[in-house]
Amino acid sequence: MENVVIIVLSLLFSALFSGMEIAFVSSNKLLLQLDKSDNSLTSDIISIFYDHPQIYISTILVGNNICLVVFSIKMADLLAPYLAPITQGHDLLLAFMQSLIATIIVLFMGEYIPKSIFHSNANLCLRIFAPLLLPIYAVLYPVAMFVTWLSILIMKIFGVKDRNNSSQFTFTRADFNYLLQETLDTDTEQHNIEPEVKILQNALDLTNVKLRECYVPRTDITAMPVTASASELIKAFVQSGHSKIVVYADDIDNIVGYIHSNEMFNHRDEWQKHIVQMPIVPESMAAQKLMQLFLRKKKSMAIVVDEFGGTAGIITLEDIMEEIFGDIQDEHDAEVITAKQVSDNEYLVSGRLPVDEFNEKFALKLPESDNYETLAGLILHQCARFPKINEQLTINLNEDMSEGKKIKVQCLKITNNRIELVKITT
Repeated sequence: MENVVIIVLSLLFSALFSGMEIAFVSSNKLLLQLDKSDNSLTSDIISIFYDHPQIYISTILVGNNICLVVFSIKMADLLAPYLAPITQGHDLLLAFMQSLIATIIVLFMGEYIPKSIFHSNANLCLRIFAPLLLPIYAVLYPVAMFVTWLSILIMKIFGVKDRNNSSQFTFTRADFNYLLQETLDTDTEQHNIEPEVKILQNALDLTNVKLRECYVPRTDITAMPVTASASELIKAFVQSGHSKIVVYADDIDNIVGYIHSNEMFNHRDEWQKHIVQMPIVPESMAAQKLMQLFLRKKKSMAIVVDEFGGTAGIITLEDIMEEIFGDIQDEHDAEVITAKQVSDNEYLVSGRLPVDEFNEKFALKLPESDNYETLAGLILHQCARFPKINEQLTINLNEDMSEGKKIKVQCLKITNNRIELVKITT
């Protein structure tokens, strides 16, 4: 009975040491630092551990090894009477079976299970078990100090630099993401997301945003040929309300740059000499990378090309900033994307509205695909032709076009081969 108690205790402490090791490594340091403001005993204990990371890890390893040695010895004594009839006096076979059984138990009960639990709840487990670990840390401190000193000495002999000898908290991108996601999840339940939190989250997510998600498509570009007269250019500025107009040679796939309204009015007779060249970027480029390019080269507009080298659209610094701050309305923004529910089962929406935004806004499940992004794209994808104005269409909610629930769609406004306004009936 005594052996059983010792085996259970040594296995439990081994699980504790293994779990606290992975919790220490994978915990959110930023959240722990913020928790220090409550001045609790637990926070003070965790601070001691993080102020001496090498000593803490050494303590964990020494304690875990002691537990494993005790567990192995007592487990061998416990198993010997049961395995002796099977091994029939073969000591080597007996030792092998004892080691195999003990190893399997340690792997599952002392390593895999506790590390999985502690890793998924690192900060919580640290706060719960830190007080229990403190006296063990104090007892094993001299041994841990010796082990740490010995390991540093060996590394110096082999010319290995000690990169972990730092008592400062190191905050990583993952720490910020974790903390912000918890804040967003909490605020979503309370329907009260702070704008500052959302902006910071968008800024962190900008590395995952590709240009294809935020550029102005070529059909929406206001452009003029390089051979246009000053009067034609003035008319384009007045009608569009833009301060910059794209200039092309031959066709829109051969953009040479843009002309600013100030330059055009100041140099009407030779405005072509004041065309500003634009960088050419692929639509697969990250928005954050383009923003860095804009700032480095002091540019504010770029040409976005597709995989075939054709003009997919243009993108401005404002388009990228809107990915962080949301829609930025200025004096030149004329188009407002419509998205409203007019009855229990009828919706009036712009063709340019992304399908995922429509689904999120109205809690519906229109099919989403890599083949299109907007409602207009969905209509063209399923109909395989360009619809007529006020034509009644049927959209299948199954992306594979198999039989299933369908909705009715009516294109209320079509301009220059663009589906502007759509009525959806569910």
